[in-house]
Amino acid sequence: MGANTRRGLMNRRQFLKGAAGAAGAALVLAGAKGDHVVGANDRLRIAVCGVNGQGNSHMNAYADMDDVDVVYVVDPDRNVLENRVNQLQERVGGAYTVQAETDVRRVLEDDSIDAIDVSTPNHWHSLMTIWACQAGKHVYVEKPMSHDVYEGRVALEAANKYGVVVQHGTQQRSTQGRANQIAEIQAGRYGKLAVSHGFACKTRSGIGFAQPGDPPAHLDWNLWRGPAVIDQYHGNYVHYNWHWFWETGNGDLNNQGTHQLDVAYWALDPEVANTHPVRVMSLGGRFVWDDQGETPNTQFAIAEFANGQQVFFNVRNVNYDGYQHEVENRFYFEDGGRLINGDYIPGDNGGPYDVDVEEISVTPGGRFGSFIQACKANDPAMSNADAETAHYSCTMGHLMNISHRLGEKVPFNENAGRFGDNDVAYEEFMKIHEVMRDGVGLPEDEEEYVVGPWLEFDAETEQFVGERADEANELLRDPRRSEFEIPSPDQV
Repeated sequence: MGANTRRGLMNRRQFLKGAAGAAGAALVLAGAKGDHVVGANDRLRIAVCGVNGQGNSHMNAYADMDDVDVVYVVDPDRNVLENRVNQLQERVGGAYTVQAETDVRRVLEDDSIDAIDVSTPNHWHSLMTIWACQAGKHVYVEKPMSHDVYEGRVALEAANKYGVVVQHGTQQRSTQGRANQIAEIQAGRYGKLAVSHGFACKTRSGIGFAQPGDPPAHLDWNLWRGPAVIDQYHGNYVHYNWHWFWETGNGDLNNQGTHQLDVAYWALDPEVANTHPVRVMSLGGRFVWDDQGETPNTQFAIAEFANGQQVFFNVRNVNYDGYQHEVENRFYFEDGGRLINGDYIPGDNGGPYDVDVEEISVTPGGRFGSFIQACKANDPAMSNADAETAHYSCTMGHLMNISHRLGEKVPFNENAGRFGDNDVAYEEFMKIHEVMRDGVGLPEDEEEYVVGPWLEFDAETEQFVGERADEANELLRDPRRSEFEIPSPDQV
């Protein structure tokens, strides 16, 4: 570990000396840690953080690899933690010792650890990534890499400064077939791309109301909420429904939708790669459920880029007999052609066209295998979904959600959209409107949409400009609890 990294960790080391009692001692369920020299036997030692949901599958995937040891499991819920450690220890058959820990900061002090996997709730993703980068550890971070725009920028700066591998959990970037499709689109095989459209239309249901109360004794509530400013525990936070509260989640737009948003962003012309949209808007609502969730279960959003290309996104989280599930990407071209589920529907000029296609290189091995290869090579360029890509694709979703959060209620009818002469946007809005009106049965002019404003965004400064900019800029950076503050981008 270099001198800069050690200085970057100094404050956390001082904190841990004073907070070890408050956070609780490490829960060691499988014996003491053995000595390890990093790279001595060509094995990568990793800690998996957050193992109730996705992290459990991550943990098992690493454990099945011949060259990886999952030596730490980290979770603030001691019941989950004990179960996962015992499960993993049995899976690896005593080949190495698995340790349990509630606080990732202690794991990052272990010089024998090469990498961490962050599969926690969204509000922890960037902070753990930043801390790991400062500690010289590689990071696999589940989507979205950031819970807000500002912390995403800090995470990117940390990855760049410390030169570690960061791989984002947008696993379609690790699929050669998807990369080939994107290469064809960017080369003009189907003509000029006009709209890149993502869908996250799944079946979900309401979450009801959970009354505030004391957290269960097995949950370290201070560590679970971490940076999130939450005054009171209730049972809808733990362990999944945190997705539907703004302090901890980002709704399905930047949950399931992060995958399809990323593909939509990836397909845009290279001239706008690693840039932000210049304006965004969103409309939708949380219909039918009448619960305590905050994020929309129905959403249609638009992001427009400097070259005129647009990203559309649909969220639908409802259900009824005949409901159409759509978790996919579609691509609309200037001549009217469309690419839907891999099938090309020609436009006015025919097609596809005979063009030279420049291959997009993908590190093989799938999402986890490619990450391990990059870590062992100590080569951030091998990451299929690096921190820069993650920041820009996640930010697009954050900006769309900010428009929604600033929205005003209007009657639920066909006039809700503010699309001017954008006929394609109106067509796509009407599809979602008809699902809610005819399928769900919402009565027109009796329900209400939340219609967000068109917001202008300066991609260079990462600030909103123009009308309602002051309100929108307040939502670029979440408030944080003092114990879990992050440095500024230039101080990381």
